Amino acid sequence: MNIDMKAATLAHNFIKSKLGVNIPKIALVLGSGLGDFIKGTHVVASIKYSDIPGFPNNNMSIVGHNHQLSLIELPNGKQILAMCGRFHYFEGYQAKQVALPIVVFALLGVEYLFVSNAAGGINATFTQGDLMLINDHMNFTGYNPLIGINNDTIGPRFLDQTECYNSQLIKMSHQIAKSLNMTLQEGVYMAVSGPTYETKSEINAFRVLGADAVGMSTVYEVITANYFKIKVLGISCITNMATGIANKKHNHEDVVATALATVDKFTILINNIIATL
Repeated sequence: MNIDMKAATLAHNFIKSKLGVNIPKIALVLGSGLGDFIKGTHVVASIKYSDIPGFPNNNMSIVGHNHQLSLIELPNGKQILAMCGRFHYFEGYQAKQVALPIVVFALLGVEYLFVSNAAGGINATFTQGDLMLINDHMNFTGYNPLIGINNDTIGPRFLDQTECYNSQLIKMSHQIAKSLNMTLQEGVYMAVSGPTYETKSEINAFRVLGADAVGMSTVYEVITANYFKIKVLGISCITNMATGIANKKHNHEDVVATALATVDKFTILINNIIATL
């Protein structure tokens, strides 16, 4: 079956027992290097992924991912759920396992999902350290979390993806950024399976296809959020320029370092967006 409701229900019940009944309507997925967002908040409670029944066994340790779910209170007083790190397809998880936390969010009543990632810049007008609002994506991972027998009582067999990323949230984000004298990029996110960085030929092809940034995550979560009618805002931190655009080789430590340097800008933007919801 495409949605593992048994695992999701186990996780939902456990999280509810730990965090109480008043679960926030907003959830945030923090990508590589963006976990320091938590430092500017009051952490009400945290749960390690490994302690949550139904969650995949996260034996992998990716630099920049703390692998815990936190209930946090922002400086403006609003509370949100925050995933510090995510599961990745390239770690060997199934697509539906990667997307499982989003199913749990849906069961918890989450209505807004803010999803972030570290990405390589394909658009030559971008610079390292930019924040890009995702207005669409291309799923080149070779898989989809909704593959399998569908339960029509949960969601549609054939999911419309006309507006994966909520246009009103994108418009609002631009307006807020302008009021903060902050420049945001906007574009299409290309998702690949990883874990290898892309070749020059691949990046050239992706550019021709219309991609502005490339990464190894996010799309399974967004597809699942759309399945459950959760409104999505996607933000890519351009941590490096992609192969052939940058004249240097890539390594994950540099990606995380750039994301860390961008956290303050990311934090200000997210806090101000959430304050308006």
